[in-house]
Amino acid sequence: MAADGDTTDMHVQGDSTLPRLTSRLEFQQYAASAKDKWNSLWSSTSTVVTVLVGSSSIAKGAETVLDAAAEYALMKSNVVVRKTGVDGADWMEVQVTVKRPGGPLVHYANVTPDEIVDVIEGRLESKALGVDGDQPSGNLPPLKDHPFFKYQQRLILRDVGVIDPDSIEEAIALGAYSAYFKVLFEMSQEDAIAEMTAANLRGRGGAGFPAGIKWESGRKARNSPKFIVCNSHEGEPNVYKDRRMLEGDPHRIREGLLIAAIVVGAERVYNYIGGEHPWAIKRFRKAVADAERLGLIGKNVLGSGKSVAFRVRTGGGAYICGEGSALMYSVMGVRGQPRTKPPRSVEEGLWKRPTVANNTETMANVRDIINNGGAWYASIGTEKSSGTKLMTVQGPLKTMGLVEVPMGITLRTLIDEVWGGMRAGYKFKGIQTGGVSAGPLKDEHLDLPVDFDSLTHVGGMLGSGGFVVFDESVSAVDFARYLTAFNRYESCSKCVPCARGNPALVEIIDRIRLGRGTRADLPLIRRTSKHVIELSLCGLGQVAPMPLLGMMDQYPDEFETAVSNNTGTVLWMTPQQEKVLSTETTTTPAAD
Repeated sequence: MAADGDTTDMHVQGDSTLPRLTSRLEFQQYAASAKDKWNSLWSSTSTVVTVLVGSSSIAKGAETVLDAAAEYALMKSNVVVRKTGVDGADWMEVQVTVKRPGGPLVHYANVTPDEIVDVIEGRLESKALGVDGDQPSGNLPPLKDHPFFKYQQRLILRDVGVIDPDSIEEAIALGAYSAYFKVLFEMSQEDAIAEMTAANLRGRGGAGFPAGIKWESGRKARNSPKFIVCNSHEGEPNVYKDRRMLEGDPHRIREGLLIAAIVVGAERVYNYIGGEHPWAIKRFRKAVADAERLGLIGKNVLGSGKSVAFRVRTGGGAYICGEGSALMYSVMGVRGQPRTKPPRSVEEGLWKRPTVANNTETMANVRDIINNGGAWYASIGTEKSSGTKLMTVQGPLKTMGLVEVPMGITLRTLIDEVWGGMRAGYKFKGIQTGGVSAGPLKDEHLDLPVDFDSLTHVGGMLGSGGFVVFDESVSAVDFARYLTAFNRYESCSKCVPCARGNPALVEIIDRIRLGRGTRADLPLIRRTSKHVIELSLCGLGQVAPMPLLGMMDQYPDEFETAVSNNTGTVLWMTPQQEKVLSTETTTTPAAD
Protein backbone atom coordinates (compact mmCIF):
# COMPACT_ATOMS: atom_id res chain seq x y z
CA MET A 1 0.00 0.00 0.00
CA ALA A 2 1.22 3.46 -0.85
CA ALA A 3 2.28 5.85 1.87
CA ASP A 4 -0.08 8.63 2.97
CA GLY A 5 1.52 11.22 0.75
CA ASP A 6 1.34 9.12 -2.39
CA THR A 7 -1.45 9.47 -4.93
CA THR A 8 -1.39 6.09 -6.64
CA ASP A 9 0.16 2.67 -6.49
CA MET A 10 3.95 2.80 -6.40
CA HIS A 11 4.47 0.21 -9.15
CA VAL A 12 2.57 2.28 -11.75
CA GLN A 13 4.90 4.58 -13.62
CA GLY A 14 3.83 7.63 -15.58
CA ASP A 15 5.25 8.70 -18.91
CA SER A 16 8.80 9.84 -18.16
CA THR A 17 8.77 12.26 -21.11
CA LEU A 18 6.00 14.39 -19.61
CA PRO A 19 7.02 17.80 -18.25
CA ARG A 20 6.11 19.00 -14.76
CA LEU A 21 3.65 21.89 -15.09
CA THR A 22 3.75 24.36 -12.20
CA SER A 23 1.57 27.27 -13.33
CA ARG A 24 -1.64 28.04 -15.23
CA LEU A 25 0.42 29.55 -18.05
CA GLU A 26 2.46 26.39 -18.47
CA PHE A 27 -0.73 24.34 -18.69
CA GLN A 28 -2.20 26.67 -21.31
CA GLN A 29 1.00 26.42 -23.37
CA TYR A 30 1.06 22.64 -23.05
CA ALA A 31 -2.59 22.38 -24.09
CA ALA A 32 -2.00 24.59 -27.13
CA SER A 33 1.03 22.50 -28.15
CA ALA A 34 -0.94 19.26 -27.73
CA LYS A 35 -3.74 20.61 -29.91
CA ASP A 36 -1.30 21.66 -32.64
CA LYS A 37 0.31 18.22 -32.57
CA TRP A 38 -3.12 16.54 -32.80
CA ASN A 39 -4.17 18.68 -35.76
CA SER A 40 -0.91 18.08 -37.59
CA LEU A 41 -1.38 14.30 -37.27
CA TRP A 42 -4.68 14.39 -39.13
CA SER A 43 -3.60 16.95 -41.74
CA SER A 44 -0.30 15.26 -42.61
CA THR A 45 0.54 13.31 -45.75
CA SER A 46 0.64 10.06 -43.80
CA THR A 47 -2.04 7.39 -43.71
CA VAL A 48 -3.28 7.14 -40.12
CA VAL A 49 -4.50 3.68 -39.09
CA THR A 50 -6.34 3.28 -35.79
CA VAL A 51 -7.25 -0.05 -34.21
CA LEU A 52 -9.89 0.07 -31.48
CA VAL A 53 -8.58 -2.06 -28.62
CA GLY A 54 -10.54 -2.84 -25.46
CA SER A 55 -11.61 -5.76 -23.32
CA SER A 56 -14.37 -6.73 -25.75
CA SER A 57 -12.38 -6.41 -28.98
CA ILE A 58 -9.32 -8.15 -27.52
CA ALA A 59 -11.45 -11.28 -27.24
CA LYS A 60 -12.00 -11.01 -31.00
CA GLY A 61 -8.32 -10.56 -31.88
CA ALA A 62 -7.81 -6.78 -31.72
CA GLU A 63 -4.27 -7.04 -30.36
CA THR A 64 -3.29 -9.36 -33.19
CA VAL A 65 -4.79 -6.94 -35.71
CA LEU A 66 -2.86 -4.08 -34.09
CA ASP A 67 0.39 -6.06 -34.26
CA ALA A 68 -0.20 -6.89 -37.92
CA ALA A 69 -0.84 -3.23 -38.72
CA ALA A 70 2.29 -2.15 -36.82
CA GLU A 71 4.38 -4.73 -38.68
CA TYR A 72 3.10 -3.38 -42.00
CA ALA A 73 3.86 0.21 -40.93
CA LEU A 74 7.50 -0.71 -40.27
CA MET A 75 7.89 -1.27 -44.00
CA LYS A 76 6.20 2.01 -44.93
CA SER A 77 7.43 5.50 -44.13
CA ASN A 78 4.04 7.15 -44.58
CA VAL A 79 1.84 4.96 -42.36
CA VAL A 80 1.10 5.79 -38.72
CA VAL A 81 -0.53 3.10 -36.55
CA ARG A 82 -2.20 3.96 -33.27
CA LYS A 83 -4.71 2.46 -30.84
CA THR A 84 -7.78 3.75 -29.02
CA GLY A 85 -10.43 2.25 -26.76
CA VAL A 86 -13.55 0.66 -28.23
CA ASP A 87 -16.41 3.04 -29.09
CA GLY A 88 -19.30 0.82 -28.01
CA ALA A 89 -20.14 -0.73 -31.39
CA ASP A 90 -19.48 -4.32 -30.31
CA TRP A 91 -21.09 -5.66 -33.48
CA MET A 92 -18.34 -3.97 -35.55
CA GLU A 93 -15.38 -5.48 -33.72
CA VAL A 94 -12.59 -5.66 -34.56
CA GLN A 95 -13.02 -2.09 -35.77
CA VAL A 96 -10.32 -0.20 -37.70
CA THR A 97 -10.35 3.36 -39.00
CA VAL A 98 -8.14 4.62 -41.84
CA LYS A 99 -7.49 8.28 -42.67
CA ARG A 100 -5.76 8.63 -46.02
CA PRO A 101 -4.26 11.96 -47.14
CA GLY A 102 -6.97 14.25 -48.49
CA GLY A 103 -9.76 11.78 -47.71
CA PRO A 104 -12.27 11.25 -44.92
CA LEU A 105 -11.85 8.91 -41.99
CA VAL A 106 -13.19 5.51 -43.08
CA HIS A 107 -14.59 3.00 -40.57
CA TYR A 108 -14.02 -0.70 -41.22
CA ALA A 109 -15.87 -3.44 -39.35
CA ASN A 110 -15.03 -7.02 -38.39
CA VAL A 111 -11.42 -6.84 -39.57
CA THR A 112 -9.20 -9.90 -39.13
CA PRO A 113 -5.37 -9.95 -38.97
CA ASP A 114 -5.00 -11.35 -42.49
CA GLU A 115 -7.21 -8.57 -43.88
CA ILE A 116 -5.51 -5.56 -42.31
CA VAL A 117 -3.05 -4.90 -45.15
CA ASP A 118 -5.82 -4.92 -47.74
CA VAL A 119 -7.85 -2.61 -45.53
CA ILE A 120 -4.99 -0.12 -45.17
CA GLU A 121 -4.30 -0.13 -48.89
CA GLY A 122 -7.95 0.30 -49.77
CA ARG A 123 -8.48 -3.04 -51.49
CA LEU A 124 -11.19 -4.32 -49.14
CA GLU A 125 -13.99 -1.79 -49.34
CA SER A 126 -16.54 -4.50 -48.57
CA LYS A 127 -15.45 -4.12 -44.94
CA ALA A 128 -16.02 -0.33 -44.99
CA LEU A 129 -19.18 0.71 -43.17
CA GLY A 130 -19.10 4.50 -43.41
CA VAL A 131 -17.12 7.71 -43.12
CA ASP A 132 -16.85 10.54 -40.61
CA GLY A 133 -18.62 13.80 -41.33
CA ASP A 134 -21.93 14.83 -42.84
CA GLN A 135 -21.25 13.98 -46.47
CA PRO A 136 -20.86 10.60 -48.18
CA SER A 137 -17.62 9.60 -49.87
CA GLY A 138 -18.23 7.66 -53.06
CA ASN A 139 -20.45 4.75 -52.12
CA LEU A 140 -19.81 5.14 -48.41
CA PRO A 141 -22.47 6.97 -46.35
CA PRO A 142 -21.79 9.03 -43.24
CA LEU A 143 -21.45 6.62 -40.34
CA LYS A 144 -23.61 8.87 -38.19
CA ASP A 145 -26.61 8.01 -40.40
CA HIS A 146 -26.43 4.34 -39.41
CA PRO A 147 -29.29 3.58 -36.95
CA PHE A 148 -26.81 2.51 -34.25
CA PHE A 149 -25.29 6.01 -34.26
CA LYS A 150 -28.23 8.05 -35.61
CA TYR A 151 -30.12 8.18 -32.33
CA GLN A 152 -27.07 8.70 -30.14
CA GLN A 153 -25.99 11.99 -28.62
CA ARG A 154 -22.42 11.25 -27.66
CA LEU A 155 -21.29 13.66 -24.96
CA ILE A 156 -19.27 11.59 -22.52
CA LEU A 157 -18.45 9.02 -25.23
CA ARG A 158 -17.32 11.75 -27.62
CA ASP A 159 -13.62 10.94 -27.29
CA VAL A 160 -13.95 7.19 -26.70
CA GLY A 161 -12.61 5.45 -29.78
CA VAL A 162 -10.88 8.70 -30.78
CA ILE A 163 -8.05 9.24 -28.29
CA ASP A 164 -5.41 6.81 -27.14
CA PRO A 165 -6.43 6.23 -23.49
CA ASP A 166 -2.75 5.90 -22.57
CA SER A 167 -1.94 9.36 -23.94
CA ILE A 168 -2.75 12.26 -21.65
CA GLU A 169 -1.45 14.58 -24.36
CA GLU A 170 -4.15 13.47 -26.81
CA ALA A 171 -6.81 13.85 -24.13
CA ILE A 172 -5.71 17.40 -23.34
CA ALA A 173 -5.62 18.21 -27.05
CA LEU A 174 -9.36 17.47 -27.17
CA GLY A 175 -10.24 19.44 -24.06
CA ALA A 176 -9.43 17.25 -21.08
CA TYR A 177 -8.85 19.17 -17.83
CA SER A 178 -10.25 22.39 -19.31
CA ALA A 179 -13.09 22.34 -16.77
CA TYR A 180 -10.64 21.42 -14.00
CA PHE A 181 -8.56 24.45 -14.99
CA LYS A 182 -11.71 26.58 -14.86
CA VAL A 183 -12.59 25.43 -11.35
CA LEU A 184 -9.01 25.92 -10.16
CA PHE A 185 -8.69 29.48 -11.39
CA GLU A 186 -11.95 30.99 -12.62
CA MET A 187 -14.91 29.62 -10.61
CA SER A 188 -15.80 29.62 -6.95
CA GLN A 189 -17.05 26.52 -5.18
CA GLU A 190 -20.52 28.05 -4.99
CA ASP A 191 -20.58 28.81 -8.73
CA ALA A 192 -19.57 25.27 -9.64
CA ILE A 193 -22.20 23.73 -7.38
CA ALA A 194 -24.81 26.13 -8.79
CA GLU A 195 -24.09 24.82 -12.28
CA MET A 196 -24.28 21.20 -11.10
CA THR A 197 -27.60 21.90 -9.39
CA ALA A 198 -29.02 23.70 -12.43
CA ALA A 199 -28.02 20.74 -14.60
CA ASN A 200 -30.15 18.40 -12.47
CA LEU A 201 -27.59 15.67 -13.02
CA ARG A 202 -29.04 12.65 -11.24
CA GLY A 203 -26.81 9.81 -10.13
CA ARG A 204 -26.20 7.36 -12.96
CA GLY A 205 -25.55 4.35 -10.73
CA GLY A 206 -29.27 3.64 -10.37
CA ALA A 207 -30.49 5.65 -7.38
CA GLY A 208 -30.91 8.88 -9.33
CA PHE A 209 -30.03 11.25 -6.45
CA PRO A 210 -29.12 14.77 -7.69
CA ALA A 211 -25.35 15.22 -7.71
CA GLY A 212 -25.55 18.96 -7.04
CA ILE A 213 -27.38 18.41 -3.76
CA LYS A 214 -24.88 15.77 -2.70
CA TRP A 215 -21.94 18.06 -3.51
CA GLU A 216 -23.49 20.95 -1.59
CA SER A 217 -24.02 18.73 1.46
CA GLY A 218 -20.39 17.63 1.27
CA ARG A 219 -19.15 21.20 0.96
CA LYS A 220 -21.14 22.29 4.01
CA ALA A 221 -19.91 19.39 6.16
CA ARG A 222 -17.78 20.78 8.98
CA ASN A 223 -15.55 17.84 9.80
CA SER A 224 -12.28 17.24 7.99
CA PRO A 225 -10.56 15.77 6.15
CA LYS A 226 -13.13 15.15 3.43
CA PHE A 227 -13.02 12.48 0.74
CA ILE A 228 -14.40 11.83 -2.75
CA VAL A 229 -15.20 8.27 -3.82
CA CYS A 230 -16.07 7.09 -7.30
CA ASN A 231 -18.07 3.87 -7.59
CA SER A 232 -16.58 2.07 -10.61
CA HIS A 233 -17.34 -1.38 -9.25
CA GLU A 234 -19.99 -2.39 -11.83
CA GLY A 235 -20.72 -5.92 -10.64
CA GLU A 236 -23.99 -6.65 -12.44
CA PRO A 237 -23.81 -9.39 -15.07
CA ASN A 238 -25.43 -7.39 -17.89
CA VAL A 239 -23.82 -3.94 -17.46
CA TYR A 240 -20.55 -2.87 -19.06
CA LYS A 241 -20.77 0.91 -19.44
CA ASP A 242 -18.37 2.09 -16.74
CA ARG A 243 -15.53 -0.24 -17.65
CA ARG A 244 -15.72 0.96 -21.27
CA MET A 245 -15.40 4.56 -20.09
CA LEU A 246 -12.44 3.67 -17.89
CA GLU A 247 -10.82 1.80 -20.78
CA GLY A 248 -11.56 4.41 -23.45
CA ASP A 249 -11.35 7.83 -21.75
CA PRO A 250 -10.12 7.60 -18.15
CA HIS A 251 -9.18 11.28 -18.16
CA ARG A 252 -12.80 12.42 -18.39
CA ILE A 253 -13.74 10.47 -15.26
CA ARG A 254 -10.70 11.60 -13.33
CA GLU A 255 -11.34 15.23 -14.27
CA GLY A 256 -14.83 15.00 -12.80
CA LEU A 257 -13.40 13.54 -9.61
CA LEU A 258 -10.75 16.23 -9.30
CA ILE A 259 -13.36 18.94 -9.84
CA ALA A 260 -15.53 17.38 -7.13
CA ALA A 261 -12.56 17.41 -4.74
CA ILE A 262 -11.87 21.11 -5.33
CA VAL A 263 -15.54 22.08 -5.07
CA VAL A 264 -16.27 20.04 -1.93
CA GLY A 265 -12.93 20.81 -0.30
CA ALA A 266 -11.75 17.20 -0.19
CA GLU A 267 -8.14 16.26 0.34
CA ARG A 268 -8.17 12.85 -1.32
CA VAL A 269 -9.99 11.01 -4.09
CA TYR A 270 -10.53 7.26 -4.38
CA ASN A 271 -11.72 5.40 -7.46
CA TYR A 272 -12.98 1.93 -6.55
CA ILE A 273 -12.81 -0.34 -9.63
CA GLY A 274 -14.11 -3.89 -9.80
CA GLY A 275 -11.28 -6.40 -9.83
CA GLU A 276 -12.97 -8.22 -12.71
CA HIS A 277 -11.99 -5.39 -15.07
CA PRO A 278 -8.19 -5.62 -15.52
CA TRP A 279 -8.03 -3.39 -18.62
CA ALA A 280 -10.02 -0.66 -16.89
CA ILE A 281 -7.71 -0.86 -13.86
CA LYS A 282 -4.55 -0.83 -15.98
CA ARG A 283 -5.53 2.13 -18.12
CA PHE A 284 -6.95 4.20 -15.29
CA ARG A 285 -3.84 3.68 -13.14
CA LYS A 286 -1.64 4.72 -16.06
CA ALA A 287 -3.76 7.84 -16.57
CA VAL A 288 -3.51 8.76 -12.87
CA ALA A 289 0.27 8.30 -12.90
CA ASP A 290 0.58 10.53 -15.99
CA ALA A 291 -1.60 13.24 -14.46
CA GLU A 292 0.53 13.18 -11.31
CA ARG A 293 3.76 13.46 -13.31
CA LEU A 294 2.29 16.32 -15.34
CA GLY A 295 1.41 18.20 -12.16
CA LEU A 296 -2.39 17.91 -12.28
CA ILE A 297 -2.48 15.88 -9.07
CA GLY A 298 -0.54 16.56 -5.89
CA LYS A 299 0.30 19.61 -3.82
CA ASN A 300 -0.28 23.16 -5.06
CA VAL A 301 -1.70 22.05 -8.42
CA LEU A 302 -0.51 24.41 -11.18
CA GLY A 303 0.36 26.99 -8.54
CA SER A 304 -3.29 27.35 -7.52
CA GLY A 305 -2.61 26.72 -3.84
CA LYS A 306 -4.97 23.73 -3.94
CA SER A 307 -3.90 20.15 -3.35
CA VAL A 308 -5.52 16.85 -4.28
CA ALA A 309 -4.24 13.32 -3.72
CA PHE A 310 -5.57 10.40 -5.76
CA ARG A 311 -5.67 6.65 -5.18
CA VAL A 312 -7.07 3.67 -7.05
CA ARG A 313 -8.59 0.78 -5.13
CA THR A 314 -9.78 -2.50 -6.61
CA GLY A 315 -12.55 -4.78 -5.43
CA GLY A 316 -12.52 -8.54 -5.06
CA GLY A 317 -15.63 -9.28 -7.09
CA ALA A 318 -18.32 -8.89 -4.42
CA TYR A 319 -21.51 -7.40 -5.90
CA ILE A 320 -22.45 -5.96 -2.52
CA CYS A 321 -19.47 -3.61 -2.72
CA GLY A 322 -21.38 -1.61 -5.30
CA GLU A 323 -23.56 -0.44 -2.39
CA GLY A 324 -22.20 2.85 -1.08
CA SER A 325 -21.42 2.04 2.54
CA ALA A 326 -20.11 -1.46 1.72
CA LEU A 327 -17.84 0.10 -0.90
CA MET A 328 -16.39 2.47 1.66
CA TYR A 329 -15.66 -0.33 4.10
CA SER A 330 -13.86 -2.16 1.30
CA VAL A 331 -11.81 0.95 0.46
CA MET A 332 -10.77 1.10 4.12
CA GLY A 333 -9.55 -2.49 3.92
CA VAL A 334 -12.28 -4.23 5.91
CA ARG A 335 -15.08 -6.57 4.87
CA GLY A 336 -17.50 -4.90 2.49
CA GLN A 337 -20.91 -4.93 4.18
CA PRO A 338 -23.59 -2.23 4.29
CA ARG A 339 -24.53 -0.31 7.41
CA THR A 340 -27.69 1.33 8.63
CA LYS A 341 -28.40 4.96 7.74
CA PRO A 342 -28.28 7.64 9.07
CA PRO A 343 -25.59 8.85 9.27
CA ARG A 344 -25.24 9.44 5.53
CA SER A 345 -21.85 9.24 3.87
CA VAL A 346 -21.68 13.03 3.47
CA GLU A 347 -21.70 13.13 7.28
CA GLU A 348 -19.69 9.99 8.09
CA GLY A 349 -18.11 8.03 5.28
CA LEU A 350 -14.49 6.94 4.94
CA TRP A 351 -12.85 6.82 8.36
CA LYS A 352 -15.96 8.54 9.79
CA ARG A 353 -15.27 11.67 7.80
CA PRO A 354 -17.53 13.45 5.24
CA THR A 355 -17.41 11.55 1.95
CA VAL A 356 -19.12 12.31 -1.36
CA ALA A 357 -19.71 9.20 -3.48
CA ASN A 358 -20.77 9.24 -7.13
CA ASN A 359 -20.94 6.77 -9.99
CA THR A 360 -18.41 6.71 -12.84
CA GLU A 361 -20.90 7.90 -15.44
CA THR A 362 -22.05 10.72 -13.17
CA MET A 363 -18.49 12.00 -12.87
CA ALA A 364 -17.96 11.72 -16.62
CA ASN A 365 -20.65 14.38 -17.16
CA VAL A 366 -19.03 17.01 -14.95
CA ARG A 367 -16.61 18.42 -17.55
CA ASP A 368 -19.33 19.40 -20.02
CA ILE A 369 -21.57 20.85 -17.31
CA ILE A 370 -18.81 23.11 -15.98
CA ASN A 371 -17.74 24.19 -19.47
CA ASN A 372 -21.19 24.66 -21.02
CA GLY A 373 -23.36 25.46 -18.03
CA GLY A 374 -26.07 23.67 -16.13
CA ALA A 375 -28.90 25.16 -18.22
CA TRP A 376 -27.36 23.71 -21.39
CA TYR A 377 -27.23 20.25 -19.86
CA ALA A 378 -30.76 20.48 -18.45
CA SER A 379 -32.07 21.22 -21.97
CA ILE A 380 -31.11 17.66 -23.01
CA GLY A 381 -33.37 14.75 -22.13
CA THR A 382 -36.57 15.23 -20.14
CA GLU A 383 -37.64 17.71 -17.48
CA LYS A 384 -37.04 15.36 -14.55
CA SER A 385 -34.29 13.24 -16.13
CA SER A 386 -31.88 15.58 -17.87
CA GLY A 387 -28.90 14.73 -20.02
CA THR A 388 -27.91 11.54 -21.76
CA LYS A 389 -27.65 7.99 -20.48
CA LEU A 390 -25.24 5.17 -21.25
CA MET A 391 -27.13 1.95 -21.96
CA THR A 392 -25.96 -1.59 -22.61
CA VAL A 393 -27.77 -4.66 -23.88
CA GLN A 394 -27.35 -8.40 -24.17
CA GLY A 395 -29.49 -10.79 -26.18
CA PRO A 396 -30.16 -11.96 -29.76
CA LEU A 397 -29.98 -8.49 -31.37
CA LYS A 398 -28.24 -7.51 -34.61
CA THR A 399 -26.18 -4.50 -33.50
CA MET A 400 -25.43 -4.91 -29.82
CA GLY A 401 -23.24 -2.57 -27.87
CA LEU A 402 -22.89 0.43 -25.59
CA VAL A 403 -24.81 3.55 -26.63
CA GLU A 404 -25.28 7.07 -25.28
CA VAL A 405 -28.78 8.38 -25.93
CA PRO A 406 -30.87 11.27 -24.60
CA MET A 407 -33.10 10.50 -21.64
CA GLY A 408 -36.64 9.87 -22.85
CA ILE A 409 -35.88 7.65 -25.84
CA THR A 410 -38.31 4.74 -26.07
CA LEU A 411 -37.45 1.10 -25.57
CA ARG A 412 -38.86 0.33 -29.02
CA THR A 413 -36.46 2.76 -30.67
CA LEU A 414 -33.58 1.24 -28.75
CA ILE A 415 -34.46 -2.34 -29.61
CA ASP A 416 -35.70 -1.99 -33.21
CA GLU A 417 -33.48 0.84 -34.44
CA VAL A 418 -30.37 1.39 -32.33
CA TRP A 419 -29.74 -2.27 -31.57
CA GLY A 420 -31.01 -3.44 -34.96
CA GLY A 421 -33.96 -5.59 -33.93
CA MET A 422 -34.02 -9.33 -33.34
CA ARG A 423 -31.66 -11.58 -35.26
CA ALA A 424 -33.13 -14.01 -37.80
CA GLY A 425 -34.84 -16.94 -36.16
CA TYR A 426 -35.59 -15.15 -32.88
CA LYS A 427 -38.92 -13.67 -31.77
CA PHE A 428 -39.05 -10.97 -29.08
CA LYS A 429 -40.53 -12.06 -25.77
CA GLY A 430 -39.41 -9.46 -23.24
CA ILE A 431 -36.69 -7.17 -21.96
CA GLN A 432 -35.24 -7.43 -18.46
CA THR A 433 -34.76 -3.94 -17.00
CA GLY A 434 -32.82 -2.54 -14.07
CA GLY A 435 -30.05 -5.12 -14.14
CA VAL A 436 -30.98 -7.62 -11.41
CA SER A 437 -33.06 -5.11 -9.47
CA ALA A 438 -36.37 -4.88 -11.39
CA GLY A 439 -38.72 -6.87 -13.55
CA PRO A 440 -39.12 -7.49 -17.28
CA LEU A 441 -41.30 -5.58 -19.73
CA LYS A 442 -43.23 -6.89 -22.73
CA ASP A 443 -44.07 -5.55 -26.18
CA GLU A 444 -46.94 -3.39 -24.92
CA HIS A 445 -44.47 -1.44 -22.76
CA LEU A 446 -41.90 -0.66 -25.43
CA ASP A 447 -43.27 2.78 -26.29
CA LEU A 448 -42.62 4.08 -22.79
CA PRO A 449 -39.78 6.61 -22.45
CA VAL A 450 -36.63 5.41 -20.75
CA ASP A 451 -35.83 7.65 -17.81
CA PHE A 452 -35.71 7.49 -14.01
CA ASP A 453 -39.47 7.58 -13.49
CA SER A 454 -41.48 6.33 -16.49
CA LEU A 455 -40.88 2.58 -16.16
CA THR A 456 -41.58 2.12 -12.45
CA HIS A 457 -45.38 1.97 -12.63
CA VAL A 458 -45.21 -1.11 -14.89
CA GLY A 459 -42.58 -2.90 -12.81
CA GLY A 460 -39.50 -1.82 -14.73
CA MET A 461 -36.58 0.43 -13.82
CA LEU A 462 -33.81 2.27 -15.59
CA GLY A 463 -31.26 1.40 -12.92
CA SER A 464 -27.73 1.71 -14.21
CA GLY A 465 -28.85 1.22 -17.81
CA GLY A 466 -28.29 -2.49 -18.40
CA PHE A 467 -30.90 -4.45 -20.36
CA VAL A 468 -31.30 -8.07 -21.44
CA VAL A 469 -33.56 -8.86 -24.40
CA PHE A 470 -34.83 -12.44 -24.46
CA ASP A 471 -36.76 -14.42 -27.05
CA GLU A 472 -39.59 -16.95 -27.03
CA SER A 473 -37.22 -19.86 -26.42
CA VAL A 474 -36.37 -18.53 -22.94
CA SER A 475 -38.44 -19.85 -20.05
CA ALA A 476 -39.57 -17.14 -17.65
CA VAL A 477 -39.21 -19.64 -14.81
CA ASP A 478 -35.61 -20.44 -15.73
CA PHE A 479 -34.72 -16.79 -16.25
CA ALA A 480 -36.24 -15.89 -12.88
CA ARG A 481 -34.16 -18.62 -11.29
CA TYR A 482 -30.96 -17.24 -12.80
CA LEU A 483 -31.64 -13.69 -11.58
CA THR A 484 -32.67 -14.83 -8.11
CA ALA A 485 -29.66 -17.12 -7.80
CA PHE A 486 -27.36 -14.21 -8.62
CA ASN A 487 -28.76 -12.21 -5.71
CA ARG A 488 -28.55 -15.29 -3.49
CA TYR A 489 -24.85 -15.85 -4.21
CA GLU A 490 -24.01 -12.16 -3.89
CA SER A 491 -25.73 -11.63 -0.54
CA CYS A 492 -23.23 -10.40 2.05
CA SER A 493 -25.10 -12.40 4.75
CA LYS A 494 -25.15 -9.52 7.22
CA CYS A 495 -28.94 -9.46 7.60
CA VAL A 496 -31.14 -12.55 7.97
CA PRO A 497 -33.97 -11.59 5.57
CA CYS A 498 -31.61 -11.38 2.59
CA ALA A 499 -29.18 -14.13 3.65
CA ARG A 500 -31.94 -16.67 4.29
CA GLY A 501 -34.77 -15.33 2.15
CA ASN A 502 -32.99 -15.44 -1.20
CA PRO A 503 -31.78 -19.06 -0.83
CA ALA A 504 -35.34 -19.98 0.15
CA LEU A 505 -36.65 -18.35 -3.03
CA VAL A 506 -34.14 -20.28 -5.15
CA GLU A 507 -35.20 -23.52 -3.47
CA ILE A 508 -38.86 -22.84 -4.25
CA ILE A 509 -38.11 -22.04 -7.90
CA ASP A 510 -35.99 -25.17 -8.24
CA ARG A 511 -38.82 -27.19 -6.79
CA ILE A 512 -41.10 -25.78 -9.48
CA ARG A 513 -38.58 -26.21 -12.28
CA LEU A 514 -37.81 -29.81 -11.38
CA GLY A 515 -41.46 -30.83 -11.47
CA ARG A 516 -42.18 -30.92 -7.75
CA GLY A 517 -43.92 -27.61 -7.32
CA THR A 518 -47.45 -27.04 -6.05
CA ARG A 519 -49.91 -24.19 -6.38
CA ALA A 520 -49.06 -23.21 -2.81
CA ASP A 521 -45.54 -22.31 -3.95
CA LEU A 522 -46.69 -19.21 -5.83
CA PRO A 523 -48.17 -17.36 -2.82
CA LEU A 524 -45.22 -18.64 -0.79
CA ILE A 525 -42.86 -16.88 -3.21
CA ARG A 526 -44.76 -13.62 -2.80
CA ARG A 527 -44.89 -13.90 0.99
CA THR A 528 -41.18 -14.68 1.26
CA SER A 529 -40.34 -11.86 -1.17
CA LYS A 530 -42.35 -9.41 0.91
CA HIS A 531 -40.26 -10.25 3.97
CA VAL A 532 -36.99 -9.83 2.03
CA ILE A 533 -38.07 -6.50 0.55
CA GLU A 534 -39.39 -4.98 3.76
CA LEU A 535 -36.83 -6.26 6.25
CA SER A 536 -33.48 -6.29 4.41
CA LEU A 537 -30.85 -3.84 5.58
CA CYS A 538 -29.62 -2.35 2.30
CA GLY A 539 -31.03 -1.35 -1.06
CA LEU A 540 -29.64 -4.42 -2.81
CA GLY A 541 -31.49 -6.80 -0.53
CA GLN A 542 -34.63 -4.70 -0.74
CA VAL A 543 -34.86 -5.19 -4.51
CA ALA A 544 -33.45 -8.73 -4.78
CA PRO A 545 -36.85 -10.44 -5.28
CA MET A 546 -38.09 -7.87 -7.81
CA PRO A 547 -36.94 -9.74 -10.97
CA LEU A 548 -38.70 -12.91 -9.76
CA LEU A 549 -41.90 -11.05 -8.90
CA GLY A 550 -41.72 -9.23 -12.23
CA MET A 551 -41.45 -12.50 -14.14
CA MET A 552 -44.43 -13.85 -12.24
CA ASP A 553 -46.46 -10.71 -13.00
CA GLN A 554 -45.61 -10.57 -16.71
CA TYR A 555 -45.67 -14.30 -17.45
CA PRO A 556 -48.13 -15.78 -14.92
CA ASP A 557 -49.26 -18.55 -17.26
CA GLU A 558 -45.78 -20.08 -17.34
CA PHE A 559 -45.63 -20.31 -13.56
CA GLU A 560 -49.21 -21.58 -13.34
CA THR A 561 -48.49 -24.24 -15.94
CA ALA A 562 -45.29 -25.26 -14.19
CA VAL A 563 -47.01 -25.90 -10.86
CA SER A 564 -50.35 -27.18 -12.21
CA ASN A 565 -49.04 -29.69 -14.71
CA ASN A 566 -45.59 -30.12 -13.16
CA THR A 567 -43.98 -29.36 -16.50
CA GLY A 568 -41.54 -26.72 -15.42
CA THR A 569 -38.91 -26.35 -18.12
CA VAL A 570 -35.53 -27.50 -16.86
CA LEU A 571 -32.46 -25.57 -17.89
CA TRP A 572 -30.14 -28.30 -16.62
CA MET A 573 -30.39 -31.49 -14.58
CA THR A 574 -28.00 -33.92 -13.02
CA PRO A 575 -28.26 -37.55 -14.17
CA GLN A 576 -29.89 -38.38 -10.82
CA GLN A 577 -32.53 -35.69 -11.33
CA GLU A 578 -33.25 -36.99 -14.83
CA LYS A 579 -33.71 -40.50 -13.41
CA VAL A 580 -36.09 -39.27 -10.72
CA LEU A 581 -38.18 -37.30 -13.18
CA SER A 582 -38.41 -40.23 -15.59
CA THR A 583 -39.47 -42.80 -12.98
CA GLU A 584 -41.58 -40.96 -10.41
CA THR A 585 -45.03 -39.41 -10.62
CA THR A 586 -44.54 -35.67 -10.41
CA THR A 587 -48.06 -34.66 -9.43
CA THR A 588 -48.07 -33.52 -5.82
CA PRO A 589 -51.24 -32.85 -3.76
CA ALA A 590 -51.83 -29.19 -3.00
CA ALA A 591 -50.68 -28.05 0.42
CA ASP A 592 -53.23 -27.23 3.09
